[in-house]
Amino acid sequence: MQTLVVPLLPQFPRLLNASTSTVTWLVTATLVAGAVCAPVLGRLGDMYGKRRMLLVALGLVTVGSALGAAAPGVELLLVARVLQGASLGVVPLGISVMRDLLPPERVGSGIALMSSSLGIGGAIGLPITGAVAQQASWRWLFAGAAVLGALQFLLVRRIVAESPTRSGGRFDVPGAIGLSAALVCLLLAISKGSDWGWTSPVVIVLLVAAVVLFAGWGRLELRTDSPLVDLRTSARPAVLWTNVGSILIGFSMFAQFLMTTQVLQAPLESGYGFGLSLVAAGIVLLPIGGAMALFSPVSARLSARFGARLTLVSGTVVLAVGNLSMAVLPGSIVLVMVAATVTAIGAALAYSALPLLIMDAVPPTETAAANSLNTLMRMLGTSSCSAVVAAVASGLTITVGGATLPAATAYTVVFLAAAGAAAVAAVISALTPRARPVERAATPVPAAA
Repeated sequence: MQTLVVPLLPQFPRLLNASTSTVTWLVTATLVAGAVCAPVLGRLGDMYGKRRMLLVALGLVTVGSALGAAAPGVELLLVARVLQGASLGVVPLGISVMRDLLPPERVGSGIALMSSSLGIGGAIGLPITGAVAQQASWRWLFAGAAVLGALQFLLVRRIVAESPTRSGGRFDVPGAIGLSAALVCLLLAISKGSDWGWTSPVVIVLLVAAVVLFAGWGRLELRTDSPLVDLRTSARPAVLWTNVGSILIGFSMFAQFLMTTQVLQAPLESGYGFGLSLVAAGIVLLPIGGAMALFSPVSARLSARFGARLTLVSGTVVLAVGNLSMAVLPGSIVLVMVAATVTAIGAALAYSALPLLIMDAVPPTETAAANSLNTLMRMLGTSSCSAVVAAVASGLTITVGGATLPAATAYTVVFLAAAGAAAVAAVISALTPRARPVERAATPVPAAA
């Protein structure tokens, strides 16, 4: 859902008879909606049933996808993309269900694959979108997503049992409204800053509003008996620094998705590009998704034997190496594929270890909410990466055949920044203290019959 429309953005103004600025909201709308849905669905899952909220999320994605397939114009398509944003809540809810229901020996591998799906989905989404867009109407992308969403809904309803662990309490409506407002302001400023201007009044107002709203929301949550996000738990070093590292890891991984495709499609005359079509570039990058899927169970075995923290440190180091390899702008497609695959392996190791560290530091009754917050942190990293890429690519340019393209220096700067982010995440992960045994203890609240 995150990358479903990305390759089509240059074509949508013509296809939808809409302005370029309006079309970019097809990405922003899903981003903001996902940020709001993840913590809300996570908390509701802890309170009323994770399977139940998983079905709600899949239902919203299915309805949104069907609406997108039939949308006559950009207005309804934007509504569809908002509904598809609920997909972000599926991953933390799925992880939490696994923790509660799977046998202990299968929890690690199941969670590792589920967590890595955040990267796998984005990796395979780009080539699939390119192939469908070139061979058929873009509406088939939404129709296919609707079919897959409906199938997943039916399978979850038929196969997945409800978790017996509930937190109880009353849903924190003011906290949900406050967090939603703060996230909307922050993500709008980050995602639209390059278009509107980072020093424009609207961006400055949004950033100031985000700071004020987050501060007010934090005070509210600390005074609430049943908060949307338990800030005291989130402030524990084992949770807090893992979430900070997650932002950096999300930034480092997403740089590959955004920049490597552009390098492969850039014309030969640019001095660094390979002149591939969208579909060909997607095929070259298919090993990214495959590597993440293959190394997720490897990550689980490493975590089981040596601990999730060592796996996370190893993953961030590999992630840094992959981005450094791309920073020198490899001169052949094979080397680009190797560098991108190395980055994917690092992302798989890191993404698979993150939820294990989070769950080791929070009670079972807060699993879905804590994992939703961690997923949100990763998404903040990816959205920040998008903003940095847009700023650098528009600031460092060259002209080739009358067209303005990012200069080679722009790619080097972004990949070096991504490598630096991964390196800092490695240091944070290595220095973060382990969760104390008292933090792991919790008494589950049985679900009502």
